[in-house]
Amino acid sequence: MLGAALVDRGFTDLDALDLSPAMLAEAERKSVYGTLTEAKLGDPLPFASGAYDAVIACGVLTTGHAPASCLDELVRITKTGGHVIFTLRSDLTPPGYDDQIARLLETERWELVERGAELQAMPTSEPEVLVRVWAFGVT
Repeated sequence: MLGAALVDRGFTDLDALDLSPAMLAEAERKSVYGTLTEAKLGDPLPFASGAYDAVIACGVLTTGHAPASCLDELVRITKTGGHVIFTLRSDLTPPGYDDQIARLLETERWELVERGAELQAMPTSEPEVLVRVWAFGVT
């Protein structure tokens, strides 16, 4: 859904990464992505440093899906001056994310661009789940 929304807003050079081959097959059916890569967040990613202008993760950085250490790799593959944008639960922040965000700020690997207001990620099925959109500029 995110890729289609980005294309609707004029972004056309998109790649997708997922751990699940089934999700990548679904992404391929949408015909909005160039490269589809199967990989696990938390492991080294198969992309060159600075390969992307922006990296976006929506509904991915959650308990049991990706460790907070994955933020280092997202920063690594983003160009200096580019952006790392993601959603993160704010009602129940997954372990380690607050510390990792702070460490990347303290070491000046990124700077906060925007911290969105809380919103319901799934207002119909799970209205108690609150997330926040974070946007960081890679330094």
